[in-house]
Amino acid sequence: MTARINKLSVLLANQIAAGEVVARPVSVVKELIENSLDAGATVIDIAIGGGGTELISISDNGVGIHRDDLVMAVSRHATSKISQVSDLANINTLGFRGEALASICAVARVTLASAQEAGGGWQLEVAGVTEEPRLLPVAQPLGTTITVRDLFFNTPARRKFLRNEKTEFNHIDLLVKRLALSTFPVHLKLSHNGKMLRQYYPVSQEEDCHLRLRALFPAEFIAQSLKIKAEHNNMKLWGWIGLPNIARNQNDAQYFYVNNRIVRDKLLNHALRSAYRDVLYQERYPLYALFLELLPQEVDVNVHPTKDEVRFCNTRLIYDFIHYAVQDALVNCSIAKVSSVAKAEATIAHVPLSRQQFTKPQQMAVSKTIPSKATIKDNYAAYHALHSPLPVNNASATVQEIVPMQTELGWSVPAMQQQDLAQPPIGQLGQAIGQFLDIYILAASSQGLIIIDMHAAHERVLYERLKQQIATQQVLSQVLLLPLVINLPANALLCYDELRELFNNWGFQLEQLSASSMIVRAIPQLFNHVDIQQLLVAVANDLVSYTTTKLNETTINKLLATLACRAAIHAKHTLSLSEMNALLRDMEATPHNQQCNHGRPVWVCLSPKELDKLFYRGR
Repeated sequence: MTARINKLSVLLANQIAAGEVVARPVSVVKELIENSLDAGATVIDIAIGGGGTELISISDNGVGIHRDDLVMAVSRHATSKISQVSDLANINTLGFRGEALASICAVARVTLASAQEAGGGWQLEVAGVTEEPRLLPVAQPLGTTITVRDLFFNTPARRKFLRNEKTEFNHIDLLVKRLALSTFPVHLKLSHNGKMLRQYYPVSQEEDCHLRLRALFPAEFIAQSLKIKAEHNNMKLWGWIGLPNIARNQNDAQYFYVNNRIVRDKLLNHALRSAYRDVLYQERYPLYALFLELLPQEVDVNVHPTKDEVRFCNTRLIYDFIHYAVQDALVNCSIAKVSSVAKAEATIAHVPLSRQQFTKPQQMAVSKTIPSKATIKDNYAAYHALHSPLPVNNASATVQEIVPMQTELGWSVPAMQQQDLAQPPIGQLGQAIGQFLDIYILAASSQGLIIIDMHAAHERVLYERLKQQIATQQVLSQVLLLPLVINLPANALLCYDELRELFNNWGFQLEQLSASSMIVRAIPQLFNHVDIQQLLVAVANDLVSYTTTKLNETTINKLLATLACRAAIHAKHTLSLSEMNALLRDMEATPHNQQCNHGRPVWVCLSPKELDKLFYRGR
């Protein structure tokens, strides 16, 4: 026999509701501070005792609560912020559900004192839901003070699941730091067990915002972050994003706000992660503090009682807006801010990298352009709109004019004419002066001594150039005079056969010849200096793993990155001075030139001040 249906008591219903809103002390602090902010407070004093289980006191200078509304304020579903169903589509406040105060009062001893005018106020005392609230006159300055004591005193099972005092307070401390980042004009004070620990004075977000950023982020974030501001229709995204080189092993420095509301959203996280996709090393996480502002009717904040989850009316539009705003900021940062001399470089025919000294040259016929479908989305629309595809030129550099000289120490200085020494630095990466260990290019610039990993630099150039050609359907292909036969395992051949159209769009012409071999009739012109057999054999391993999952933009980009990595010049190749400078100029016109395709640094700069410090100069 099934049990009969009974109506829950007020006590039980309130405690169940409180379980959704009040999970631990930090939940109480969040709800009460949000109420203070909604009341227009410019000063909020937060006093905590015993990690929040013994005492939580929030005082503000907001508009206060009318005497006749105090009892109603602690009732369930009572609020001044909405009054009808249509209001849910136009919420401009942090709170609106009318559940927080009632839920807190259900599991703690609460004193609520408020005054709407100077000279006096009223105080309400509530202890759980079984006692009648008491209303008394009290000396209270303009604003509201809510004191919460003995949290979970009537629900011991809930209390035993709390952590120790330090852990619970750390949660509160982090919350206040996060709120400080979205409340620049508000003075926030935080004390614990009678000791003042934090004071966030009112600041201008344009001038002194770094004072609050320092509370949340490591020291290097201030110097190595970009300020971002983007607008589209009625959307605005602004804030700060960390450069890829300071990414962390954990996602503990990522803060996102929607209409000044702290949110956790998988869509937003994925949009940001994908914007950093080509520049992060392994599984690191970028640092950011971002604020999305949009019309209230475009976002649903009534998803969960904690109000830290949202839904968007147009998720695709929001995703693309955030993705491209952040990605373009990273691209614009990595493209060199060159001088007027370098900006005029488009009119100067610089010498391309010589391909012949790296590997045996492939036998080529006349090049042709293969029209292709846009197989992957153009991630650099803004960059492409400003720059035509990078030139591809197979002419050899004048290597014979510059004879490299190398010592046993690994330091290589190409012999040069006097006019080469007098040539001024060009662009951000300066003028090449030599090689070290046939791995690094050394360049002199106005910024200092620049050290460039030549493989990582060439890898990034090839990767971005190949992506650009594919996106603009201008893939340059070379037909081999003598087709090349390559032996491969059966599973690799199957992968190449399944992706034949994709590789055709990339400038390859591949045909299966037998159960263990395929024939290559054409290759991308970018790879005309590469041992194609080694390249396709190396890529085969990645192909097998990629085709076991859904082939999407991410896996396609990984495959392109592998191609670029395998095709790039490697260590122990000696470059001429002209070739070094050609690579530097290409790097300056390449997006994300500070990281290789795997997220490793491409170049570093030692400023004159840093060099002087190494040699104790000026002391």
